[in-house]
Order: sequence, then structure tokens, then C-alpha cells
Amino acid sequence: MKSMGQFAFILHPMDPSYVTRKYPYLRPVPARALEWIMRYAPPFKVSRITGVESEHGSAHGHFVVCPLTSRQINGMPEDLVVQKIISAGRLAERLGARVTGLGALTAVVGGGGEQVADALDIAVTTGNSYTVATAIEGTREAVEYMGYELDQINLGIIGATGSIGRVCAEIMADDVQRLSLVARDGTKLRALRDRILQKSGLSSAISTCVSEVLPSCDVVIAVSSASGTVIEPQYLKPGAVVCDVARPRDVSRRVVQTRDDVLVIEGGIVSVPGPVEFGLDFGVPEGTCMACMAETMILAMEERYENYTVGRHLTVPQVREIDELAKKHGFKLSGFRAFEREIPQEKLAQIRQRAMQVRR
Repeated sequence: MKSMGQFAFILHPMDPSYVTRKYPYLRPVPARALEWIMRYAPPFKVSRITGVESEHGSAHGHFVVCPLTSRQINGMPEDLVVQKIISAGRLAERLGARVTGLGALTAVVGGGGEQVADALDIAVTTGNSYTVATAIEGTREAVEYMGYELDQINLGIIGATGSIGRVCAEIMADDVQRLSLVARDGTKLRALRDRILQKSGLSSAISTCVSEVLPSCDVVIAVSSASGTVIEPQYLKPGAVVCDVARPRDVSRRVVQTRDDVLVIEGGIVSVPGPVEFGLDFGVPEGTCMACMAETMILAMEERYENYTVGRHLTVPQVREIDELAKKHGFKLSGFRAFEREIPQEKLAQIRQRAMQVRR
């Protein structure tokens, strides 16, 4: 008989509209007032997750909300934010979880989840290992679809010195012709450039300015922790491919509205095995979830109740291991999507045709 793993996943609203969408009676409350209320509100369970099943294991869990918006997490003192996340983790413990995932910006503060993990009696993961695996898989598929050869492209990574960006860079350095790394901290960029040169022999271009680098990039993986969009239509090379893994998104919606030659895909959306019921609309199709959520489920199905992806020290072996475990249980990429919607095949064909025209 298969055992039943127990997990939780901590969410937070990106902005006040996420709250009013779930609770329409709050719509008359001004956004700033709603954020003030949220600052002092306790964490709460928003739904129960059932039906995560494969031939090799199963799991059930809960979504727990840490009631802070992206703006608040980026703007409040970090110690207050961390305490709020810890409170959400303790609620997960009381709900019976053995491992909890940290979603969106809750995975960034407190040393990439280290302070939260130290404070809790259950395992913690940010889900970044599987996020990297799916981002790379999705990027490779998009590159192939658009007619590029990996060994001939200039790959740009936005947010390159973060835990996700760094490992994406290390893995992809062996496959691409050129690598352009963008982040805010020049010292960290130089250290990453030297590390990649030592490991792969590839000399990377580095910059702290997105708009300077993107016009020369054929393909972009966007994984920054910015609170707003950083990629605008005018920055992108004709025929570019962009995989946006960041939450909140790095890519402005104006890109898909005005650039018919650019393919933008969301990284890290996967199909979940089994008749899964989330009890919550979090902006992806029924039966799918973000890769960070999936990593938490995979660990529960495997009964691997250990701190898995925590802190800034994400490794290539971790990424490869969780990818194998995901395949074992039947998690897989869920096609090409952008801005919470599947990209129709007709639209994909139009983008590819237009991209080939402008690249000539």
C-alpha cells in the first residue's frame, strides 16, 4: 500500500487584487488600507489539496497564506517579514504537514528560507531545484521550436546571481555559444563570471543594466526577484525567446501585446499526476501548478522530509535529482504558456514565422 505524504505550501498575494479576487466583499477597501490590514492579519489556511497520486506515491496538503503583498515583502523590515512567514510555517505544522514549500517572495527573504527552516520543526524547501529543471527544459523546447541551435545563441540570464539564475547559468554554459549575465550586484556578477569560466571555459559578458544586454540576446531566462517588470518590448532582439520564471513576472505584458516576433513563455508550469484538487484558483489551468509547488509535493510523495532547496547554495546535482524524481512520479511540463494562458498552436506558428522573417 502506498504511503500518503503530508505537505503544505505557503503563498502570498502579489498585490491587493489577488485578495479581492478571492474575497469580493473586500473590493470597496482601498488598496493601501487593505495592505495595512494584511500587515497585522495572522496567516490562514485557504484550501486543502488532494488527489496528488502516482504509481509510486501520493500526497495531500494545504495552501497557507502569508498575508503580505510583494510590495510589503520588499518594503518592510526583513525581520518582520521573516516572522510572518515563520508564523505561516507554524500553521502548516499544526495542519499536519511534514514538509512545507515557500512560494514566490517568501522563498527569497531570510537567507533564501534558511531562517524559516531553522525556526520550524518540519522540513522546508523553496522549490528552486525543480524550478531550474523546468526552466531549462522549457527553454530548450522553445529554442528548438523557434529554429535556433543552442550552440549558436547568446543566452541572457536576468537575475543571474540569485540561486536559480546561478545554477541556470552553470548548466547552460556548456551548451551555448555566448552567455550574458545581468544582476544588480557587480561584485557577485564578477565572481559568477569567474566561476563559470573556471568550470566551463566560457567567458561571460556581465552587466547591471537589463536594457544594455537584452538587445544582443537571442534567448533570455528571466529569474530576478524584482517587485515589478524589468523587460520591456524595446529591449528585446528581433525573434527573441524569453522564458519568464520570476514571480512576480519580469516580462511586461506590453511585450506580448506589441512584439509579434517574440516568444514569451512562463517557466515552471507542470502537470500534476492524479486527480488533483487544489481548492484555489492561483492562475494556472486545472491540474497544473508551479514547479516550486511540485517540488514540495514530490518530496512528500517520496517521504523525503528534509530541508531540500534552502539558502543560496542550490547545486546542479540537486536539480538533476529532483528532475529524475519528478519524471518518476509523472510530473511534466504543461506546454507553452504566457500570462496564465496556453499559447494556441496557431499563435505559436505565427510568432515563429514572424521571428524567422525579422531574423533574416
